[in-house]
Amino acid sequence: MFVPRIFLFMKHQKILILDFGSQYTQLIARKIRELNVFCEVHPFNYSFELTPDLKGIVLSGSPFSVNDANAPIPNFEVFLRKVPVLGICYGAQLMAKINGGEVAKSLVREYGRARLTTVKSDSQLMNGIKDGVQVWMSHGDSILKLPEKFVITASTENIPVAAYESTSEKIYAVQFHPEVYHSECGIQVLENFVKKICGCVGDWTPQSFVDETVENLKQQLNHDKVVLGLSGGVDSSVAALLLHRAIGKNLYCIFIDNGLLRKNEADEVVKSYQHLGLNIHFIDASQRFYEALKGIEDPEQKRKIIGRVFIEEFDKAAHQIQDVKWLAQGTIYPDVIESVSVKGPSATIKSHHNVGGLPEKMHLKVVEPLRMLFKDEVRRVGKLLNLPDNILSRHPFPGPGLAIRIIGEVTAEKVNILQEADAIYIEHLRKSGWYNKIWQAGTILLNTKSVGVMGDERTYEYVVALRAVHSTDGMTADWVHLPYDLLAEISNAIINQVKGVNRVVYDISSKPPATIEWE
Repeated sequence: MFVPRIFLFMKHQKILILDFGSQYTQLIARKIRELNVFCEVHPFNYSFELTPDLKGIVLSGSPFSVNDANAPIPNFEVFLRKVPVLGICYGAQLMAKINGGEVAKSLVREYGRARLTTVKSDSQLMNGIKDGVQVWMSHGDSILKLPEKFVITASTENIPVAAYESTSEKIYAVQFHPEVYHSECGIQVLENFVKKICGCVGDWTPQSFVDETVENLKQQLNHDKVVLGLSGGVDSSVAALLLHRAIGKNLYCIFIDNGLLRKNEADEVVKSYQHLGLNIHFIDASQRFYEALKGIEDPEQKRKIIGRVFIEEFDKAAHQIQDVKWLAQGTIYPDVIESVSVKGPSATIKSHHNVGGLPEKMHLKVVEPLRMLFKDEVRRVGKLLNLPDNILSRHPFPGPGLAIRIIGEVTAEKVNILQEADAIYIEHLRKSGWYNKIWQAGTILLNTKSVGVMGDERTYEYVVALRAVHSTDGMTADWVHLPYDLLAEISNAIINQVKGVNRVVYDISSKPPATIEWE
C-alpha cells in the first residue's frame, strides 16, 4: 500500500552528489554539509533537471572500473559543461575517459596514504594546497593520458595524474579521496570547489533548518493530530521537539517501556520529556514483551517478536486518540540513502526501527522532519533545541534493547542482572570521563555460567562481557583501549554488587570482522 509522506525541501543552494557505489559517498556529503552547504546524494542514474539552486555536481568513487562492460555512467548531457563538476577517484577516471583520455590498470596500485607532488597551487581547486601533503588513495586503475585542453594539477610518486582540470570548462577531478580523514587537504579541496568554484554562500545551518522545518510543518500539518513513537534516543527526541514547536499539544508522543531498557531509563527519559512540555503517553508493556519472548533464543526471532509486539502496543495506544491523521518518524538521511540501490532506485524507504511496519498497519500519512539530516546534524539541531544532555549525548542503543545483549532466552531475572551490571559499567565510564570519548558502550550477558569462588564457597554464575567502541557511523568500529585499572575497578564492582555474576570479560574485537552488538 502507498503511504503518503511529507518531504521537506529547503530552498538553499545545493550540491548534487551522484553515487557510483563508493563506501565513502556519505562521507562526501557530510564533509560538504560541515561547510554549511546543502547537498543531496542520489544514484548515478538519478533523473534530474538543472535548476537555479543546483550549483555543482560531485561524482563519487566506485568499486567498478571505467573499462568494465557494465561500468555505471550517468547522463552527462544533462549537466556536463553546464555546471561545475568535481570527479573523485572513479568519477575522475570516468570524466577523463568520456572526454577522450586513457584509463588503464595501474602498474603500481595505490591503496592508503600517498603524498602530493608538483601541486599547481594557482589552480582554483588546488588553491592553498602545498607539495608533500598527505592524501588517501584507493584505486586499481590510473589515468594514463588526459584529454585535450586538460592539465595536471597534482601528482604523486606513483602516478602522474593525482588531480586535473579543464582549461576551458568547469571540470575538475582528483584521484584521491578528499572526503576521508587521512587526506590532510581534503576539506580545503572540497571548500575550494563548493565555495570558490560553485559560489555557494554556506547558509545551511542548524538554525536555518529549525526555522524552515517548523514553518513547513505548520503549513503541511495545519492543526492535524500527529502520533510519534518516542524511544529515548536522539532521533525521535529531536523530531518530537520540532513537531512540538510547530503543532504543540496536537503532537501525541507514545513511550512504550518494553522492559528491555537500561536501569531506570524509562523514568529518567519520561521526566526529561515532561520538562520539555511534550504531551507524553507512557505505556508499561514489559510483561507483554517478556511473555512473547519466553523460550525464544534465536536473535532474529527475538527482533521480529519485539517489533511485532511494539507495533501492536503502539497501534492500541494510538487508537485511543481520536482523529489522528499523521504518523511521525525519526528517519534520518542515511536511512533514505541506504534504501536506494546504486543500481537503480528502490521504492522502499527504511522505517525508523521503533515503528517499522506502522504506516501500512495504521493507514496514516507519514511525516519525517529529519529525513534530510545526518546523525551529527541531528545532534547539532538537538542542542539548539535545548534537548537535555542525558538524551543528546546518549550512546546509540539498539531498537530491540537489552534483548540482543542477552545471549539466549530473555527472562525478567536476566534483564535485572544485566541492567545492574550495565548501570555500574556506564556509571564508572561517566565518573572517569571516558563516556563522552566513546561512541557506544554496553554490557552483554552470556548464556553460559562459569565456576568461581566467593569467600569459601564455590559459585556457578553468569559471565558478562563489556563492550566499548570508537566509530563515526557504526559501519566500522574499533575497540576502545580502556585503562587496565579502570577495567579492574569495573570488574570488581560488578562481581561484588551484582548477584548472579562471578566473571567479567572485555571484548577486544573490531568491526569488521565482529559486529558491535553480539546478536
